[in-house]
Amino acid sequence: MDWKKVAKTLLYPHSFVLLLLLPVASAFLVCAMVFLGTENPITIVSYVLAAYTLTIWCCRVPHIIRFVRTFKNENKFARRWFGDARFRMNITLGASLAYNSLYGLFQLWLGIYHHTFWFASLGAYYICLAIMRFFLSNHTRKYDAGEKMQTELYKYRACGWIFLVMNLALSLVVFFMIYWNRTFEHHMITAIAMAAYTFTAFTFAIINVVKYRKYNSPVYSATKAISFASACVSMLTLTSTMLTTFDDGTMGTLEKKWILGCTGVAVLAVVVAMAIRMIVKGTKELKEIKEEVENG
Repeated sequence: MDWKKVAKTLLYPHSFVLLLLLPVASAFLVCAMVFLGTENPITIVSYVLAAYTLTIWCCRVPHIIRFVRTFKNENKFARRWFGDARFRMNITLGASLAYNSLYGLFQLWLGIYHHTFWFASLGAYYICLAIMRFFLSNHTRKYDAGEKMQTELYKYRACGWIFLVMNLALSLVVFFMIYWNRTFEHHMITAIAMAAYTFTAFTFAIINVVKYRKYNSPVYSATKAISFASACVSMLTLTSTMLTTFDDGTMGTLEKKWILGCTGVAVLAVVVAMAIRMIVKGTKELKEIKEEVENG
């Protein structure tokens, strides 16, 4: 028996097997952990299958990198996505606008249906995000970055004012969390998935805030400020979810309220600081442009 050939076949199976094993191993592992417990033989088999799947995917990393590079260079849409910042901005703004609008309307409907300010506050928050993204997407569809600088600064400053209004709805959410002990409760697996998504979104939000400064576009900066504010609020809901989902009885209600309170105040402070900065910076640069026009 050619052991090298066997090892190569096991470590580099057909692409179909590679793609099939990923959802199968993940679903098998989750089901085994949730329904069977950690000491069940089937659970151990799921661990082995998951480890094998991870190993063969790691072995394919160089091939995946080469494939991505080739796709990026040869595919028309990929070339435009990575090379055209305005196109990329329009796509992401449109998707975010649709999500914020639908989710905000859904939360408002829940608030009306259940007669509660809790869902209404969440709905108002997401509607505010949708309003800002609508104003910005309306501009990016027509103009390139920096083409209408004065208009961009007006929209940038307007987003700062909307952030302040949005903070009122966010303050109500924090109040309901602390005073009425309104929190989010999910299954453990769902909470872990939410944590992975939230930390990823928060990391990319910070990276994009810095990355898009090079375009010298107030509208582009405003879109990334919105994403950063949204990621901060996701951190707040994640904190609430974690405190409820992983509660083992060792932490009292007062301690939970203190943690939620500190997190909520931090998020509110970040949003207010960002809003004030956008208003002050927008007003200052608009004044400079006006003075240049008057003197020029």
